[in-house]
Amino acid sequence: MPASPIAFTPPATATTWQRWTVFSPFGRIVFFAALFFVLIKLTSAAVGVMGLMGPGVPPLSRAVGVLIVQLVSAGVAYAVLVKAIERRPIRELAATDIGRLGVPGLLLGAFLMSATVLVLWLAGSYHVTGTNPSVNWLPAVLTTGLGAGISEEIITRGVLFRAVEEGLGTWAALAISALFFGAAHIFNPGATLWSSLAIAIEAGVLLALMYHVTRSLWPCIGLHAAWNVMQGTVYGIPVSGTEAHGWLVSSRSGPDWLSGGVFGAEASVVALTLCSACSALLLIVAIRRGTIIPPSWKREHASVA
Repeated sequence: MPASPIAFTPPATATTWQRWTVFSPFGRIVFFAALFFVLIKLTSAAVGVMGLMGPGVPPLSRAVGVLIVQLVSAGVAYAVLVKAIERRPIRELAATDIGRLGVPGLLLGAFLMSATVLVLWLAGSYHVTGTNPSVNWLPAVLTTGLGAGISEEIITRGVLFRAVEEGLGTWAALAISALFFGAAHIFNPGATLWSSLAIAIEAGVLLALMYHVTRSLWPCIGLHAAWNVMQGTVYGIPVSGTEAHGWLVSSRSGPDWLSGGVFGAEASVVALTLCSACSALLLIVAIRRGTIIPPSWKREHASVA
């Protein structure tokens, strides 16, 4: 069973000023965002001095530098938010849940992307033209897999979805976090309004519901990382518009709504359909468990009544 659906409530001793600022959902989001961007600047400068980023740096060294920036900026900012502001254990990143929830997330992410590619292949859209067993796969696994999986899930589900859900309720949190996740990809190479909308629905909603049902970030991280690694490193398909070199050398043909175009399989109606089916199942679980959280004013009214 998941932990308590609401991870943080302001302490009883909090003043009205504190409740409307530092302890409010909006205040905590702003605090995290400010600290996150400061840490990005500081960490980027540090890895640059270490020689891990910059012109002429080997791909693996650069990947390590990017990974450090991703993990330190998001991880430290989140730890400060939870431990210093919310003053609670970081239950959503409990190490005991890595095997219990993180590994199933990895398997689900690998399955969803593999099923998407299988359907594209059966439809005559995905073509394998060769293999590349010597591909330099580790940099992509570190950055688009591990780094993106952890940092983006902390930001979008750990901070944004969780805080908005505490204030405006589950339905608003699903919509806002999903739209934010889609909009965050609008500046990627080859991105269109359709690709951003597809990511918002297929990934933004699915990952938010996965967090809602489990109250853990590990299955979200696992699914996110496996999805990216399978798409790029295994099947050789661009990841959110970023060129990928995989073990399989591949190409895609047909209309963009089917193949995903230059953005990758994430913009395919196939991925959208499969992920939406998973989202529907998770939503059924949430409704049957009765874990859908109403807005804070409705909870307060019910408590008074």
